[in-house]
Amino acid sequence: MSRISRGGFIGLAAIALAAVLLFFFVPSRAAGPLPNPKIDTPLAAAKGTQTAVFAGGCFWGMEGVFEHVKGVTQVVSGFAGGSAATAHYEMVSTGTTGHAESVHISYDPARISYGQLLQVFFSVAHDPTELDRQGPDEGTQYRSAIFYANSEQKRVAEAYIAQLGASHAFARPIVTEVTPLQGFYAAEAYHQHYLALHPNEPYIVINDLPKIANLKRQFPALYVSD
Repeated sequence: MSRISRGGFIGLAAIALAAVLLFFFVPSRAAGPLPNPKIDTPLAAAKGTQTAVFAGGCFWGMEGVFEHVKGVTQVVSGFAGGSAATAHYEMVSTGTTGHAESVHISYDPARISYGQLLQVFFSVAHDPTELDRQGPDEGTQYRSAIFYANSEQKRVAEAYIAQLGASHAFARPIVTEVTPLQGFYAAEAYHQHYLALHPNEPYIVINDLPKIANLKRQFPALYVSD
């Protein structure tokens, strides 16, 4: 069953209960914001555009979170890790293409650093201790991954994962892959801005809106409204 049809018969009471549980009970994560990265890229002196590609479960929620982050100018849902020929939702959903549902983030490096994006990624956008799954979604296409575009992104990502591991920020080991970006392929049009267009869908209410609430609560200086 696709995510679009999943949960259509869930009652309002169940939705509300699940949202409360997700907001207050996240067993593998730290209670508050994760520490600032000790190794990071400095803020740029002038406005510009850089990109980051992250994977962490369903791209609807990932996209929804980063669209509310200061300095982010565009977020595109798509696929990374496989070939262009298999970068189609129905094929990726089989879990056999090598792709992960991902987001391509364009941001202004004068307003937010790559390390700060990673901090949001690990703190509220997903659970980096879940292997080949995220919440109700299972399969390698839902794995946690950082697709780095250059050696500096690789250095910052690996250093932050090591920092979080050393600080025991999570009760379980981080399983996030750090791998070179070979290509990013935008998903079908109906996936783009899905959370913003379907805020009352049960799947979104249960799995994704609590992430945005946590972003606002944990990172008020980074949070931007619609």
